[in-house]
Amino acid sequence: MQVLLGVLFHSIGGFASGSFYMPYNKVKQWSWETYWLLGGLFSWLIVPPLAAYLTIPGFVEILSAASGQILGLVYFLGLMWGIGGLMYGLGVRYLGMSLGNSVILSVTAAFGALVPPIYYDIMDVAGKETFTDMVNSTGGLVVLGGVAVCLTGIALTGKAGLLKEKELTDEQKSASVKEFALVKGLIIAVFSGVLSAFFNYGIEAGKTLSAQAALIPDQLFEGSSRLFANNVTFVVILWGGLTTNLIWCFFLSLKNRSYKEYVSKKTPLLRNYLFSALAGTLWFLQFFFYGMGESKLGNGASSWILHTSTIILTANLWGIYNKEWKGTSRKTVSTITVGIALILVSVIVVGIGNSLT
Repeated sequence: MQVLLGVLFHSIGGFASGSFYMPYNKVKQWSWETYWLLGGLFSWLIVPPLAAYLTIPGFVEILSAASGQILGLVYFLGLMWGIGGLMYGLGVRYLGMSLGNSVILSVTAAFGALVPPIYYDIMDVAGKETFTDMVNSTGGLVVLGGVAVCLTGIALTGKAGLLKEKELTDEQKSASVKEFALVKGLIIAVFSGVLSAFFNYGIEAGKTLSAQAALIPDQLFEGSSRLFANNVTFVVILWGGLTTNLIWCFFLSLKNRSYKEYVSKKTPLLRNYLFSALAGTLWFLQFFFYGMGESKLGNGASSWILHTSTIILTANLWGIYNKEWKGTSRKTVSTITVGIALILVSVIVVGIGNSLT
C-alpha cells in the first residue's frame, strides 16, 4: 500500500510538472522574462513557505536552529539547480514541450539517480547505498541497466529531433514551436538536465532539516509530518533557484526594457497575471507531491526516475496535443515513440531493481 501511494504521489507531481508550461502558452504580448519571473515568484518565493507553514508547524524555528553550513550547502545546490531551471525554460522554448522535456528530464533522471551513490562512495558515507554497493548487488545492477535504457531513450528522442529538423519547413516548425532551434535547444537542454539534477542533491543535503520536521505532529493529518517533511528543505533549495532566475530575468528586463509590460494596458494584464501565477503554482506542486512520494519510497533512484519519467510522459502527451510532431514522417514519429517508450521502460526496470536491493 505504501508503494502504491508513493507511485500515486509521484505521478501527480509528475503530471503537475509536465503541465506547468501550458498556462504560459496562454500569456499574450509579454516577453519570456516577464512571465517567467512572475511565475517564478510563485514557484520559488510565495507558495513554498506557504506550503511549509500549512504542513510543518514551526518550520521557521527549524531553519533558524539549523547550522549555517547545512543551509549554505542546500542553498548552493539550489543555486546550481536554479541555473538548470532557467535553462529548462529556454530549452522548452526552443525545442517544444515534447522534445525539450524528453531530453532535459532524461538527463536529469540519469544524473539524479547515479551521482548520489557515487558521491557516497567517494566520501565513504555510512548508512547510504554507494555505487560500489550497486555494482556488487543484483538490484543495483538492474538499476544501472535501467539508467542505460533511459540514456538510450534520450539518444532516440534526440535523433527524432534531428529528423524533424530536416523534414519540416521553417513555417511548419514555428506553427507548433514558435522559436524552434534544434542545435541551440539541444545544447541548452543537456546542460539544463545536468544542473537540474542538483535539486535531488539538495534534498539529500537537507536530510537533517526534514528529519527535524518529521518529528513534529502535522496540522492536516494525525501523526508525524514525515509525509510533508521535505517542504522545509524545499524552501531553502528554492531560495537558490530564486536568486539565479531573479538576476537573469532582471538583466533581460533591463536590456529589453520589457519591465514595462507588467503595467502596460496594451496587454491583457489580468489574464497574463492569472496564467503566470497558475503556472508558477502548478510548477511547485511537482515537488510538494514529490516529497510525499519520497516519504513512501525513499529518495533513491526509483523515486527520482519515476518522478522525471512521469513528467516526460505528461509533457509528450501535451506535445501531441500541441501538434508538435505534425507533418513529420512515420519514421520520425516511430523514433520519438520508441524513445519515449524506452524512457518509460527504464522506470519499470529501475523500480524492479530498487525492490531487489
